[in-house]
Amino acid sequence: MRHTLPLAPQFYVTAPQPCPYLSGRMERKLFTALQGDQAGILNDSLSKQGFRRSQNVLYRPSCADCTACLSARIRVEDFVASRSQRRTLNRNSELRRDATSPWATEDQYALFRKYLDSRHADGGMADMDIFEFAAMIEETPVRSRLIEYSDRGEDGRELVAVCLTDVLDDGLSMVYSFYDPDRPRQSLGTQIILDHIQIAREAGLPYVYLGYWVPGSPKMGYKAGFSALEIYKNGVWTDIGNPATHETVQNPLKVEPISEQVAQITLPDLRAQR
Repeated sequence: MRHTLPLAPQFYVTAPQPCPYLSGRMERKLFTALQGDQAGILNDSLSKQGFRRSQNVLYRPSCADCTACLSARIRVEDFVASRSQRRTLNRNSELRRDATSPWATEDQYALFRKYLDSRHADGGMADMDIFEFAAMIEETPVRSRLIEYSDRGEDGRELVAVCLTDVLDDGLSMVYSFYDPDRPRQSLGTQIILDHIQIAREAGLPYVYLGYWVPGSPKMGYKAGFSALEIYKNGVWTDIGNPATHETVQNPLKVEPISEQVAQITLPDLRAQR
């Protein structure tokens, strides 16, 4: 299926497949290509409307009978770390952060495989080889950075966590992160988010985009543990409030037709940017 807007990018819909977050449901995505010298402008605009980037594609869940996936972001200025998050920062105070161009290495891939095998052995990335990994990291038409975290090991610096991050006009978008699963006490996943909040604060950027929060999904529930969290729901960003109030079972009649979803997307005037 293809849906278009006049003088706008073309939007497509994927075929349904099993949802990776909620058992028994089917997933479908609305997506468009991200390419050319105006890719960054489109990425900025659609990220504010719940879209996420994967290589040269922008996508947003568009399931036929469910609207559980909600894009989430942290308001940097209002964020206050909890007691447990402050302990995480203290435990990882010796980690070294390096921000580099998005370039894949064998050390990154080894850590990525270790992470997948431990946390997502049955997920959609489980069979990703080193060439596909390199494409995920390096194929970006927008301003992206690879944030590496390392610790002092017996043989020098040891890579313990990595995050592929897009730099938007209003924040940092955490595209994909992975870390050493054999270090549970360090809470490295939380540490990566906390450090991105600090990077955004130092850069004067108001938001850190975390991807999708899915109420009812154990894999995604941790995001609700961060203060100043907003979710994109019914076309607007709103404070998450009490996470328990967000229903996870949706009536199919609540889901708008694809054509209406596309018509409601606000697109930048790309012609004016030429």
